Amino acid sequence: MYKIVSICICVFSLYAQCFSQNTGRTISNFNDNWKFVHADIKEAKNPSFNDQAWRVLSLPHDWSIEGPFGANHLTTNQGGALPTGIGWYRKTFNLSQTAKDRKVYIEFDGIYRNSQVWINGHFLGKRPFGYNSFRYELTPFLLTKNNIIAVKVDNSEQPNTRWYSGSGIYRNVRLVITSPIAIDYQGIFVSTPNVRENVADIKVQTTLRNTTNQQSTLEIRQSIIDHKGKILLSKQERVSLSKDSLQNFTQNLTLQQPQLWTLDKPYLYQVKTEILQKNQIIDTQFSPLGIRTFKFDPATGFYLNGVPTKILGVCQHHDSGALGAAVNVRAMERQLEILKAMGCNGIRMSHNPPAPELLDLCDKMGFIVMDEAFDMWKKKKSKKDYGQYFEEWHARDLEAMVKRDRNHPSIFVWSIGNEIREQFDSTGRTYAKELAGIVKKFDTTRPITSALTENEPDKNHIFQSGALDVLGFNYKHEAYSEFPKRFPNHSIIATETASALETRGQYDMPKAGIQLWPKDSKSPLVEGNTDWTAPAYDNVAAYWGTTHEESWKAVKNAPHVAGLYVWTGFDYLGEPHPYSYPARSSYFGIIDLAGFPKDVYYMYQSEWTQKPVLHLLPHWNWKAGQTVEVWAYYNQADEVELFVNNKSQGIRKKGKDELHVSWKVPFEEGSLKVISRKAGKEVLSKEVFTAGKAQKIRLIADRKAIAADGLDLSFVTVEITDEKGNIVLDANHLVQFSVEGKGNLVGVDNGYQASLESFKAPYRSAYHGKCLAIIQSKKQAGKISLKASAEGLESSEIEIITK
Repeated sequence: MYKIVSICICVFSLYAQCFSQNTGRTISNFNDNWKFVHADIKEAKNPSFNDQAWRVLSLPHDWSIEGPFGANHLTTNQGGALPTGIGWYRKTFNLSQTAKDRKVYIEFDGIYRNSQVWINGHFLGKRPFGYNSFRYELTPFLLTKNNIIAVKVDNSEQPNTRWYSGSGIYRNVRLVITSPIAIDYQGIFVSTPNVRENVADIKVQTTLRNTTNQQSTLEIRQSIIDHKGKILLSKQERVSLSKDSLQNFTQNLTLQQPQLWTLDKPYLYQVKTEILQKNQIIDTQFSPLGIRTFKFDPATGFYLNGVPTKILGVCQHHDSGALGAAVNVRAMERQLEILKAMGCNGIRMSHNPPAPELLDLCDKMGFIVMDEAFDMWKKKKSKKDYGQYFEEWHARDLEAMVKRDRNHPSIFVWSIGNEIREQFDSTGRTYAKELAGIVKKFDTTRPITSALTENEPDKNHIFQSGALDVLGFNYKHEAYSEFPKRFPNHSIIATETASALETRGQYDMPKAGIQLWPKDSKSPLVEGNTDWTAPAYDNVAAYWGTTHEESWKAVKNAPHVAGLYVWTGFDYLGEPHPYSYPARSSYFGIIDLAGFPKDVYYMYQSEWTQKPVLHLLPHWNWKAGQTVEVWAYYNQADEVELFVNNKSQGIRKKGKDELHVSWKVPFEEGSLKVISRKAGKEVLSKEVFTAGKAQKIRLIADRKAIAADGLDLSFVTVEITDEKGNIVLDANHLVQFSVEGKGNLVGVDNGYQASLESFKAPYRSAYHGKCLAIIQSKKQAGKISLKASAEGLESSEIEIITK
């Protein structure tokens, strides 16, 4: 049994903090007032270069999402059919006198990809990998004024990924100023060697960097702070730091009556680390702290704080739909809120290190995270992918991920790879041992896995390496019951399941059995729809997968499987299997690209939550007499009864291993209603009506009050309705948007996987009666007015307050 008892911290999003000078460290948001050009201008690294004609913008920035879709883009539709190429960023900045005799660093959370950085013409370094955080020291090259930093981003080698990557400085940037003696970059690690019923032993490891030529005597003070800001305990120790050195120091603390971090109540403390010299604070860092214990058991699955817990997770790529890869905290928070309401408790970061802010949110909201390093090792999957850099860079990149992320309580598993091709030859053993060794060097508190496709032990060299603590398997759900025999005494998790195909609102009547599009890897697609859609009924999947229902039942009925990560939570840009262009985003999501749930969302909600659920599909607009297959997902009830115009169509009860019930009924204009009952008493009822002619636009904001910080978002759902307020499912009106006041329109979408309308246009066609407008605040408080209009419809307006 692999058993872990750990306590973790999660590093704050430092870009949002600025500590006062007396703490010895200043952290400043460095996102504003950059200049950008989408071109390769080699002279742009020179300080004397004239960039006056360049565009001025704020980071994070993804230039690909701004471009037009096109069949000829080198990314192909697998990469989203959007432009990439080369771009340059430049910024001029000054430092105050307080920076004199101090160390100045720039920290990037992610640049896609092949970044090179210069300061005042001096080359600082390159990073081929597009997903890691890194920093450079600027101190030796700084001027008294008008410092110029230049960044070249080269995403021209294509294709280099199997999904949409985005292009540019797409994550946050900070300027950090420290004393010559300071906590090293990513230099704090907190764990607990022991958590008992009423006490937690806390181990804090601090790495200090001394850039002076003198030995120093210092004090390290560690404090534990509760969620109200009260200091619960402190411990201070004297240490000696050698000149020009990097040294590790460890403090041990004991916290009485700790509150545990759970999925429902993810309680976060803080660790405050202070470095003092001659009684003066020369450095300070704060780190959120979550206390929890967990273990994986080969026979009975996963336990959190001693409680049996099935991991109910989804896989997520890093784009935010119409916003592209550019990091926005509210966009990520909205996705997690929608998933949490579904009953989801886990996120697999597929297939790369995520933005640190996403991990902060998972800490705060309570998710079981699998943090994943690579989609490939040396053997490439795309012509120009990371495989060409793996040999030189993998050790540095894996170390960077683990050291950055190891303090997040939401992370329970490290994944060293996804569907790695080296699992089929002996190099898989060598690389797996090396990568696992790197992880264990920096964190021994969590297990290591890899998402495997080969589930025959004698054929899988990564398994044979013995480097994995938990075995992760993708697809092939029929074999789950055999795993205790094939892999005795090994803990198992389903790292990727389903790959079912659905388009929201597309109701092709189901055929018998599960349909695979196409039937195998060698066959052409003869199934499919001419409009590049897939049915919203859960009955079609990619050839390597199966339906959501089938994959969930396989995990649900296997106590030895710790849980699953469904492919995927949300649709994502790129990989639009099984279609060619103009399809440009995936069909795998439980939720579409705009954030609108597909019907299968409610299957998971009925299985993964205890709240009463009743969901009815499809719509009720058909041809007279047409036979319609009606499905209902439900829970907390014994039976459901269907009515057409108040005439009963029969009572249905879920049989063993059934996750929905169904009827076949002839269409009659009017109403379709379903009632769920428990012990003869009504639990819920749902009704849909035959919609009339489209007449109105209805606007619904997810939040009508947002922060006036230039970052916050309001996601406004646009619905086309008849005069009675019923959504008109075949409405596809072109909706025009106008915004006035203290905000901007920053994205539009409708969830249709083959739409070629720009995500940045001031208009969007409705799809199955809906589309989305994303409003971002400015930095001034006030009001935002969004107006939506379309030919032949009553327009609508909504007001959003910024505070």
